[in-house]
Amino acid sequence: MEINIVLEELQKQNKTVYKNVFDRFYKELVIYAHNFLFDQQASEDVVQEVFISLWENAKNIEIKSSLKAYLFAMVRNRCLNYLKSIKITDDLNLIDLNSMLVLEDDLDLISEEEKNILYNQILKIIETFPESMQQVFKLKFIENYSYNEIADELGVSVNTVKTQLQRAKTKISQSLVVVMALLSIRL
Repeated sequence: MEINIVLEELQKQNKTVYKNVFDRFYKELVIYAHNFLFDQQASEDVVQEVFISLWENAKNIEIKSSLKAYLFAMVRNRCLNYLKSIKITDDLNLIDLNSMLVLEDDLDLISEEEKNILYNQILKIIETFPESMQQVFKLKFIENYSYNEIADELGVSVNTVKTQLQRAKTKISQSLVVVMALLSIRL
């Protein structure tokens, strides 16, 4: 459907069109949100809030590019607000880099070589983590375990898991500053 027709139908609160938009983008948006939040439930909540907002505010929506871009921007903004609410900051703008790497439409902004550099640098950083932090990190991001599953697997508390993951993210962020600076010079 053309964007004007879809938007017009959303403004009329056409449930069929709304359901089609939801079905088309929901999973992709949850995956996108998860790349910010690293929490499946929170990611699903954020995306559901976006769709509720879309339904409730359809009459006031002005989309200048595409519905997909609009939805992704809404999810990104809600994720950033969520992170701020739990006192996580992004002083190094790594979230923006992450969102660039995740969005298929923006993948051409960073070359394969640069993605490989980032990926290899992150692997090197992870190797420097203490063993327990490496285990937590790998279970979360490679095995896709939940906080509770990691805690059960390693015999630690959920708070320990969250603390280890936060420390890991901080170490990665701090270590990538130089790599990011070098890549930005080349971009």
